[in-house]
Amino acid sequence: MRVEEPVKPGLRMECADGRRLVLVQGSVPVLFARQRATHYGVHYARTGRYASPLAPLRAERARAFAEFAEPGSEEWTARWAAHAGTELRAATLGPLHEGEWRLGPDANRWFVEANWSKLLAHDPDRGHLTWFGYGDPVEDARDLLPLRALSPVDAPRVRAYRRQYREGVLPPVFAWWISGLNSPVVLDGHDRLTAALAEGGRPGVLLLSRAVDAAWVALCAAPPVRAYEERVAALGDRPDAASRVAYESRGLADTLRSLVASPDTTRAWPFPGGVPAWEAAAASYVPGWSPDADR
Repeated sequence: MRVEEPVKPGLRMECADGRRLVLVQGSVPVLFARQRATHYGVHYARTGRYASPLAPLRAERARAFAEFAEPGSEEWTARWAAHAGTELRAATLGPLHEGEWRLGPDANRWFVEANWSKLLAHDPDRGHLTWFGYGDPVEDARDLLPLRALSPVDAPRVRAYRRQYREGVLPPVFAWWISGLNSPVVLDGHDRLTAALAEGGRPGVLLLSRAVDAAWVALCAAPPVRAYEERVAALGDRPDAASRVAYESRGLADTLRSLVASPDTTRAWPFPGGVPAWEAAAASYVPGWSPDADR
C-alpha cells in the first residue's frame, strides 16, 4: 500500500552511535535496545509506555468477519489486513510514513514452531533476543517481541479472546518488522497472542513492513529464474517432463512470492542529542538497565 504522509511517523525508530536504538511513540520512549557487538542478538528494555495505535476490536467484528469468510482463508486474511491498514493510516501514533508498505501473512516463514511456547514462559521487560538461532540461552531465541508485558492468562480480556479462539473466530495479531531488532514487534493484539498461546495454539499474524522496490526484486530474482530455465531445458523429452515442469514452476513461484514479500530495511531517525541524550533517557525510563552489548 502506498502512503503519502507523514514524513516522520508518531511511532518510529531512532538511533545513536554504538548500535543504540530506541522506539519512540509521540515523544515517549517505549523500547530501548542495543545490538550486540558480536551481532548475535540485541538487548532490550521496555518502558511500559506503549499504547496500540489501533482501536480495540469488538467481538461483533470478529464474528462478522468469520461469517464473511472462513477464518484463516485468503479472503478472511485480506479483510483483516484491509481493516488494519485503514486503522494505521488514520493513527497519529502509528508507524506508517511516506513510501510503499506491505501488510500480510508471514511469507518468509519467519516464525519457528519451537519458539512459540517460549513467549508465555519467558517475556521479561528487560531481556535479550538471540539472532540466527545461536540460543544463548535457549529461551532467548524468540521470534516476536511484545511491546508491553503480556497479561495473565486468566485476565478478563484474555479469557474473552480465549473463548473466541475456541470458537475459531479470533482475529490475527498485527506485528511490525523492525530490521534493527531483527524481529517483529507486536503492534496490536497482545491479549490475542496470550489467548492463543494459553489455549495451546498459535495466533494468526499479519506482518507490517516497508515494501522492497521492484529493482531489488528483479536483481534477486534473476539467479533463480536462470536456474529454473536451465533445469526445465535439461528435462528434454523425458516421460515425466510435464510433472517435473509443474513442480519446478511451483518452486519458482514460491521463491518469487517470498522475494516480493521480503521486508525492506526499517527507517530510523537520529536520536536528538546523540549518545549522551540516549544514555540519559535510558537511565530515566529504565533505571538500572545496563545492556552488555558484547555478551
